[in-house]
Amino acid sequence: MKNILFLISILILFGLYIYFDSTGLLETFFDTKELKNAVQELGVLGPIAIIILMTTAIVLAPLPSAPIALIAGALYGHLWGTIYILIGAELGAIIAFGLARYFGHKFLNKWIDTEVISRRFLGSQNVIMGIVFISRLLPFVSFDLVSYAAGLSSISAWRFAIATLAGIIPASFLLAHFGEEFSSFNAERIVISVLVLGCIMALPFVIKICKGRLSV
Repeated sequence: MKNILFLISILILFGLYIYFDSTGLLETFFDTKELKNAVQELGVLGPIAIIILMTTAIVLAPLPSAPIALIAGALYGHLWGTIYILIGAELGAIIAFGLARYFGHKFLNKWIDTEVISRRFLGSQNVIMGIVFISRLLPFVSFDLVSYAAGLSSISAWRFAIATLAGIIPASFLLAHFGEEFSSFNAERIVISVLVLGCIMALPFVIKICKGRLSV
């Protein structure tokens, strides 16, 4: 039964990829301007589209989610843009976690004790929860891969959901903010936003370098 469900899931994902590719939606994912226009044309259904797109982009790992988040900010502003990003990202993360937990985790348990491996190399559930939370704060760590990897660990679903939600709030707000700023066409505001984004991206590397020098 599990093998059948796994096969059905693979076929659904493959079918979605073929559908997106044949209808041109796959190219739209990589074209921010076209994607923004498509969402805008949906009117009141636009927010639902943003949530679905965010969820899909996370479950189907190769699809980029950052452009969708920027569009959410550009169309709906700081507050609502952040809310739509949060809902979509959280749903996508939970689905990815669930797929890995249901299929991958149970498959691995046939060969190794994932509970023992997780405790030995990752620590307690609180430690894993902290790792998930911190990974959500780091822009260069793959959101999708962390979700799938967490599903293979021993962390409980509710701990994963809380750590993910808490960790993605800052990034969701920043992406919504930058999306709104970029859509303002105000050169000064755009330059400031780019500089702030650059500083945020560089911060983890600066901290790492400083720690390295202090430990010498």
